[in-house]
Amino acid sequence: MTAHRIFTTAFASVYPLYVQKAERKGRTKAEVDEVIRWLTGYDQAGLEQQIKAMKDVETFFAEAPQLHPHASLIKGVVCGVRVEDVDDPLMQKIRYLDKLVDELAKGKAMEKILR
Repeated sequence: MTAHRIFTTAFASVYPLYVQKAERKGRTKAEVDEVIRWLTGYDQAGLEQQIKAMKDVETFFAEAPQLHPHASLIKGVVCGVRVEDVDDPLMQKIRYLDKLVDELAKGKAMEKILR
C-alpha cells in the first residue's frame, strides 16, 4: 500500500489553510498556533522552524516533542471519518489536528478544545 499523499505534503502548505479556515470564522492565527502546540508539544519557535524548513507532514509529526496525553480524548467526525476509528497512527494525528481546527472554526471555547 502506498503512503497517503498528505504524508509527503509540506506542513507549510497545509498550515495556511488551517489559519484561513479559522480566520474566516473570526478566530486568529495565534489560536491555530495554540491548538497545534497543544497537540504536538512544539513551542512557538519550534513550530515556526518546522514551517520555515518546509518539513513534510510525516516529519512534522515524527519530530513533534510529544503528542498531548489527552489527544485520545479527541472524538468526532472529520471528512466523514471518525477520528477515534482511524487505524493509521499518522493519519489519526492528522485527523486530530483537523478536528481541533474544525472545533476552533465552529466557535468552540478554547478550554473545551484543549481538553
